[in-house]
Amino acid sequence: MASKGNAALEAMIEEATVDACGDDEQLTGLFTMIEEHLAVPFTTTVLGVEVTVRKIDLTADSIVAVCARGRHRQRIGILDLPLPTPAPDGAAWIDAYRHWVGR
Repeated sequence: MASKGNAALEAMIEEATVDACGDDEQLTGLFTMIEEHLAVPFTTTVLGVEVTVRKIDLTADSIVAVCARGRHRQRIGILDLPLPTPAPDGAAWIDAYRHWVGR
């Protein structure tokens, strides 16, 4: 699903992690960029059900999307989150995170 080439993704990762020491700080840097640039809320479909991604959150070891449907809330790993077409503004940062995880 990469919307950008590997060189562009690497440049984004470098921008997000320039001062990071270790994986935890790199993860935090990538989370910060996703949180700042991803246009939320947006609607997508998870397991055939329409949900609204309300915000992005950081756990101890990953980035998650907080999805809502009515009163129900569910955290879904951003790596598992299907993006709508067209993708929301800032979704390229999710691609950069996916690339970073796959290194």
